[in-house]
Amino acid sequence: MKVLGKVFAVLALAALTACGGGGGSRGPAVMVGQGSGPQFGDSAPHAWVGGHPYDHQVHGIDISRYQGDINWGRVRSSGVSFAFIKATEGGDHADPNFRRYWYEAAQARIPRGAYHYFYFCRSGAQQAAWFIANVPRERGALPPVLDLEWTASKTCPHRPPSWEVLREAKIFKDILHRYYGQRPIIYTTVDFYRDNNLGSWPEEFWLRSVAGHPRLTYPGQRYSFWQYTGTGRVPGIGGNVDLNVFAGSPGQWRAWLNQRMQ
Repeated sequence: MKVLGKVFAVLALAALTACGGGGGSRGPAVMVGQGSGPQFGDSAPHAWVGGHPYDHQVHGIDISRYQGDINWGRVRSSGVSFAFIKATEGGDHADPNFRRYWYEAAQARIPRGAYHYFYFCRSGAQQAAWFIANVPRERGALPPVLDLEWTASKTCPHRPPSWEVLREAKIFKDILHRYYGQRPIIYTTVDFYRDNNLGSWPEEFWLRSVAGHPRLTYPGQRYSFWQYTGTGRVPGIGGNVDLNVFAGSPGQWRAWLNQRMQ
């Protein structure tokens, strides 16, 4: 899964929060419950069009094995309010750092969820079984995430037609919904969203858009999370990391957590 200044130490920007791309109240970006602004950076800042990610108040990360060792205490104190952690891919690959990250994020009291990278040469049922075998059914976890994007895979160059994509992805998410008791969030990219008419799905979305506000790249699409850079820098993590925002105010974030983390 794939702007900011060098240091996000003191954020004085007025923020226009947008739950589902709508309007909201103004205020500095804060980590819920911490009272201090995020301290992030970006190794390749972008000139934003249509809205700035810093106009949102609740920020988080998504990670995989490539982040290496993480100081979760520093991550939390830097202003990270949530983390999505790669768990599985296809029907036979598990991220070797998932279990460790899952435990360490919980110890740091950072809300966290697991995501699955969908593979087009395995059935949705096979992939759901693999995810369930690797991700605990745990009260208080964020909803599982289904990562849908086109990939240049040497082992699976297959690009199925849209009807097949939607059929197998629906099987996957329905199985996870029954097992975990929460509807999975759909993570996707602009090209995949358009190619497969994902706007027709009545699902909760996490949208990747690293060159413009989602209201421009996904016109009319409601969303809960926006991945706005793959080159973020966060204290406690060496190298680049994906940065995200929740599309709402701190109060809306608390309400979302209360609803989705039952």
